Amino acid sequence: MKTIVAMTGASGTLFGVEFLKRCPGEKILILSKWGKSILYQETGLGAQDLMSFVETVYSNDDMNAPVASGANSFDQFVVLPCSLTTMARIANGISENLISRVGEVSLKEGRRMLLGVRESPLSSVALENALKLSRLGVTIMPVSPPFYLKPPTIEHMVSDFVEHIFATLGLPNRSAYRPGQLKP
Repeated sequence: MKTIVAMTGASGTLFGVEFLKRCPGEKILILSKWGKSILYQETGLGAQDLMSFVETVYSNDDMNAPVASGANSFDQFVVLPCSLTTMARIANGISENLISRVGEVSLKEGRRMLLGVRESPLSSVALENALKLSRLGVTIMPVSPPFYLKPPTIEHMVSDFVEHIFATLGLPNRSAYRPGQLKP
């Protein structure tokens, strides 16, 4: 399983880091300029701190990266967190950076894609972009962890939501995630 993970400038990098730590198989990370900034602001981590969880880290402006080509096979593309700007670029075929280019490759090659949209509120334009992508088979999964699970810590809340992502993608998860089931 080869997963390309992108982190954009939306808040919620804790979710992206947890996904990287636990996602099975080969992982490639793309960090946008603002994704790096928010990652540091929210976690104190830099790209170098994530190297033990991934094979390679690419900058969002590296359009020569092998993953920019449809000839470079991968199984899925996860953008977590995903800004509304990134979602709009992917929805409208604007491939001006590596993240939106990998989104375009995912669409044209029929690869699984999940966008963990983190911004709120959503404008009508954002909702239309989400609908357009959903109709193309993209999973739009707003980062909105459930509180009815009564997570005792932020780490539990993040972990529960990442379990939900794994279940949505058909990846192995700790306890066959079912909403309403609190994990230890």
